Amino acid sequence: PGKRRTRYLADHEDGRPVVRAEADASASMLRRALQFEPAQIAQVEFSWRVDELIAEADLGVAERSDSPVRVLFAFDGDRSRLSMRNRTVFELAETLTGEPPPYATLMYVWDNRAAPESLFHGHRTDRVRKIVLESGAARRGQWLRYRRGLVADFRQAFGEEPGRLVGEAYMSDADNTGGRAPARYGEVRLYGRDGRRL
Repeated sequence: PGKRRTRYLADHEDGRPVVRAEADASASMLRRALQFEPAQIAQVEFSWRVDELIAEADLGVAERSDSPVRVLFAFDGDRSRLSMRNRTVFELAETLTGEPPPYATLMYVWDNRAAPESLFHGHRTDRVRKIVLESGAARRGQWLRYRRGLVADFRQAFGEEPGRLVGEAYMSDADNTGGRAPARYGEVRLYGRDGRRL
């Protein structure tokens, strides 16, 4: 509530499906519900392209924590383990949005300054963790593809075992800085331990 929505447009580029994101002082995500047990998942593959960085963005500063691209994965878990602070944040989020937030969210992000593989905790709740994959403008304007061990990255980021994977999303946001963030996303693909696509 109170946020402008980022526009997400289905498109094709070089014969493959892409999603164009247009953030303009806005923040919202394009998401899809999933149901996979962690034992089913070996790796995730995704791609993105960023043509323009958000000049004032800095994921380490709450008031400037925007990113032109984020690929998110939402996990279920035992909510009785949440701290009192997180329970309060989750209750407020549910009151505002009408649905409970995921127990844990892992994001892959692009930041202006932080080195690749840097880890950020969410500013409102530590149940959100962000792994920086790209930093600065050196690879701007290129399609970049990643293949990650999703469960291994979750363990490293949270120091615990993941619950069921319940969602994935794209998120381009520029609401905190009031900037613009045009970007493109390729398909997100999950692979099982046998190497086959889930």
